[in-house]
Amino acid sequence: MLTPRRIEIFKAIVDEYIRTAEPVGSKALQQKYRLPYSSATIRNDMQVLEEMGYLEKTHTSSGRVPSTLGYKFYCENLLSGSGMDKRMEVAIRNAFEAANLNIEEAIRQSCQILSEMTNMTSGAIGPDSSKQRLRHIKLFPLDDRNAVCVFITNSGHTETRTFHFEQSVSVHDIETCTEILNDRLKNVPLAELVDRMEDIKPALASVVERHEILFTAFVQAFVKFASENVYFSGKDRLLYQPEFEDIGKLKQLMSMLDDSTVWRDLGNDSTAVAVRTTQGTELTWLNDVAIVRSTFRVSGEENGQLMVVGPSRMNYDQIVSMIGYTAKMIEKMYSSGGGEEDK
Repeated sequence: MLTPRRIEIFKAIVDEYIRTAEPVGSKALQQKYRLPYSSATIRNDMQVLEEMGYLEKTHTSSGRVPSTLGYKFYCENLLSGSGMDKRMEVAIRNAFEAANLNIEEAIRQSCQILSEMTNMTSGAIGPDSSKQRLRHIKLFPLDDRNAVCVFITNSGHTETRTFHFEQSVSVHDIETCTEILNDRLKNVPLAELVDRMEDIKPALASVVERHEILFTAFVQAFVKFASENVYFSGKDRLLYQPEFEDIGKLKQLMSMLDDSTVWRDLGNDSTAVAVRTTQGTELTWLNDVAIVRSTFRVSGEENGQLMVVGPSRMNYDQIVSMIGYTAKMIEKMYSSGGGEEDK
């Protein structure tokens, strides 16, 4: 039975393990947290908490660590909701207000801020491409074999691609191709762009000398634009987490980060343990990895997600508060017109 005393002891164990990454023993717990119970009482309660599945005993010491079920209970019931101090809030707000960012830049900057402040990997899942339409294409020639292309959707989402041509392509060909695509593809759903390119191909061939090169470049870019909407910042920070000193675990996590389908389908994984906090933040534990996610609304029914990825031992109170606040700042940018084409 989870009595108030056992809950108090359990919370102290989780807080201490998050702070130190070391298994927690009864004597250290009693002294550091000044618990008004004997070491024997604490030890007995730790045994009960282990039997209930909230704690695990390591092989290297007599101390206990939280289990996945324990973290779930902790996040479901014991978060204070005030984990982010005023300095973090001001730093996040100033980062958004100090720069004239479009939405894509804001999302990427959000990931960088979260990664730096949490010392974890952070990421973003962009709006579902099946609900977005192409608004405009801008193609900027760098020289006769390289160009930068910017795609803009009706929601203000942007993607930038660098084109490397195998043969020289004239500025005239680039401009003509871009005009045709903007004329024929405006408001076309992203998922349909590749099919529509086949219909446009004869028109390109009739007026563009290097049409095959440009056609291939755009088709490849559209395929990636419609499918790759997952971005991560600070992957290298995981190298400094003691849980990932095991090369096998690190390789497994890096493989997850490189597979965009893992993150889009996270809610459907039957092996994951998940909980939603009262603030609306989603927490998921999968293969000894914790993922904290917060949804931001783009427009209408379109949503994106910010997330922090790291070991199960993370400062949930702080991270849940930070990611929720950052998601609200992105929503504020959308509602105030951020991401317009002229930005």
